[in-house]
Amino acid sequence: MTKGGHLRAVSLLGFPLVGGHVAQYAIGMTDSLMLGWYGAEALAAVTLAGSYFFVFFLMGAGFAFAVMPLVAAAAGAGEERQIRRATRMGLWLSLLYAVAAMPVLLFSECILLALGQNPEVAGPASAYLQLAGWGLFPALLVMVLKSYLAALERTQIVLWITILAAVVNGLVNYALIFGNWGAPELGIAGAAYASIATQSVSLLTVGAYALWVLPEHELLKNFHRPDWEMFFRVFKLGMPIGLTNLSEVSLFAASAMMMGWLGTIPLAAHGVAMTLSGLTFMVHLGLSNAATIRAGNAYGRRDRAHMALGARVVILLSLAMALLGSAAFLLVPDPLISLFLDPMDPNKPEILIVGASLLAMAALFQLADGMQVIALGLLRGVQDTNWPMVIAALSYWAIGVPASYLFGFTFGWGGVGVWSGLVLGLCFAGVFLMSRFWRHSILLTEEKPAA
Repeated sequence: MTKGGHLRAVSLLGFPLVGGHVAQYAIGMTDSLMLGWYGAEALAAVTLAGSYFFVFFLMGAGFAFAVMPLVAAAAGAGEERQIRRATRMGLWLSLLYAVAAMPVLLFSECILLALGQNPEVAGPASAYLQLAGWGLFPALLVMVLKSYLAALERTQIVLWITILAAVVNGLVNYALIFGNWGAPELGIAGAAYASIATQSVSLLTVGAYALWVLPEHELLKNFHRPDWEMFFRVFKLGMPIGLTNLSEVSLFAASAMMMGWLGTIPLAAHGVAMTLSGLTFMVHLGLSNAATIRAGNAYGRRDRAHMALGARVVILLSLAMALLGSAAFLLVPDPLISLFLDPMDPNKPEILIVGASLLAMAALFQLADGMQVIALGLLRGVQDTNWPMVIAALSYWAIGVPASYLFGFTFGWGGVGVWSGLVLGLCFAGVFLMSRFWRHSILLTEEKPAA
């Protein structure tokens, strides 16, 4: 296949995934937007709660991400039974993980206080998590089913289902946060109820589609029966992915905790800047998923040349998107930040000043963030997850977190210093993960995948 052919294939596969991730992210961004209009304190609380929740959500999503390369490789090799087995055990593992994670969501206030958070922020954040935490069950199951459909290159339906979910979330948020349309005014609790409703609608919709359109896979037939060989295979692949996700997301959660030490205004500004940079990251994540699927198919066929050319194309697409995102953050920071703030909020001028400096730092890490997530997608496609886990842990926790504290507090750079540590950790991860793929993992493609 030529470069043009790869570009068309990645675009047709990747951009619906990008749209799906953006729509999924819009759910959390809607919470930030509407709670920002509700008040700076509510925005700070949901920023803290969101960072805390996503630490556990993205770790559990490792099993869903493991389903994607397994299903893609099975589809490439024409092994339909393996598709069903991998998806079922991904659902099993996601449910078991959600049960294990619930206590830390239900009893989050004491943990947040122990981490040095302001009680005025930790209390509302915990109240949000005690409700929204139940959405972890449908959210993880949705991730598995979306990975299953995406690996079969049914990305258009993934996009439309996620758009539906985002619309539902916006409407329920508008009703319950502010008390519109005769609903009670619940503030931050309203956002939590909206998140649960959204994830539940997503699960019902994506589950109905999978069972209706792909009945030959019989995903729920004898669902209660264990398949221990595939269970441990998904676990062996998914746990390192989950720990890799944990390393990265906990770096950002740690940064939120540090910004909380600086005060409510820096934390609110951090929430806005992180929401905007997270939106651009969804583009790279969608391309990364496309890289996983394309690399997984090539791995199933043992076609190294096809994989190498496809990898170069997706890297160039990610680079172009990173440059566009960086330009927006540097050229129009104030209008972007103002979207999240009540025009009459007396704290708005301070939040704009802090937020603009943080967006300038976000512009710096766009390239590194894109590089590391694309590399992870390619590595997952060839089912190489153990060394990437080690690289991520060292980059984020041995470099990123200490650097954030050093620059932010020891050197006294404040929020800009905390974000400088993020940039440094992401740069190390991007360089070493990309090196791992090109120098080692792509060479595995000519070997027959494990049965």
